[in-house]
Amino acid sequence: MAFMGHEKKTPFYIFLLLLLSGCTSLLITGASAGVAYTFTNVAYKTIACPIEQVEFANRLALIKMKIKYVERMETGSGVQIVAETSELNIYINLEQITPKTTKISVDAKKNIIVKDKATADSIIEATESMLGNK
Repeated sequence: MAFMGHEKKTPFYIFLLLLLSGCTSLLITGASAGVAYTFTNVAYKTIACPIEQVEFANRLALIKMKIKYVERMETGSGVQIVAETSELNIYINLEQITPKTTKISVDAKKNIIVKDKATADSIIEATESMLGNK
């Protein structure tokens, strides 16, 4: 009798355990053009273009948006671009999925806790626009 009612809480505890262990990736689709978000509010989208074209389009998008390009680093599967505004640190990852498909993910951070999903979404949309995909 002491455990009565715990069976209703079990799914919650399992979800919480998985969430805290990092085994889940909760996806939330954004309201705009199929941009999705991870549980940590990183916006991402897969684009049907080679990574070199996406990187060039992203550079043009940042210029158009007046976002300062800070640095570019090669990663094992693509490129990381660091950019900034007066209030945001922006991390853009371009990952080659296939020779003609690239995943772009944008993490726009105001501080350790607060992220700017709208700006991350706009960067992806502007990149697509420069590619003529929108």
